[in-house]
Amino acid sequence: MFSDLGVLNFWTYVIGAIFIVLVPGPNTLFVLKTSVTHGVRQGYLAALGVFIGDAVLMFLAWAGVATLIKTTPVLFNIVRYLGAFYLLYLGAKILYATLLKKGAGHDVAQEPRSATLKRALILSMTNPKAILFYVSFFVQFIDVHAPHTGVAFMILAGVLEMVSFTYLSFLIFTGAFVTRYVKTRKKLAKLGNSLIGMLFVGFAARLATLQS
Repeated sequence: MFSDLGVLNFWTYVIGAIFIVLVPGPNTLFVLKTSVTHGVRQGYLAALGVFIGDAVLMFLAWAGVATLIKTTPVLFNIVRYLGAFYLLYLGAKILYATLLKKGAGHDVAQEPRSATLKRALILSMTNPKAILFYVSFFVQFIDVHAPHTGVAFMILAGVLEMVSFTYLSFLIFTGAFVTRYVKTRKKLAKLGNSLIGMLFVGFAARLATLQS
């Protein structure tokens, strides 16, 4: 399917994309946290940031820029440490707002929508694991000898974004449901936010030790 357009092993790619999207990561965790805290609309803003970031990374992989980052240790380490620092910042901010800041339960919901979009975009763009994925997996399914590899890129990118949209939509509506359930259960909400904050810190530590 789509082989005449430069796509190799389309259904293998679809299966692989589904499994990769389902693997928990900082992007999906941020979307879930946003939907729990701010509701469906802002959850989709976070998802939009992830979609844009993924699209840019896929384009860079197709253009060869991602390969350059992967094969150049200095560039790879810059991206790696930027991503780790930002994850640590988000995790520490969540923990501070949850455990130390007075009245945090009311203040968190006032975050501007533009800030949500920006955070999701930065998370996506500073994730070297995503770069590794697009270099090692995504480009394998593009026939480099095809006359128009850009068409294959658009097809594969579209499929991945559709899979991601479906899964993130599930997380968003699940998060909104959880919000209604824990709204009157402050201790449960506090525990959930603390766990999410610690997961972000854990992602930061793991990313900082990632080898190129």
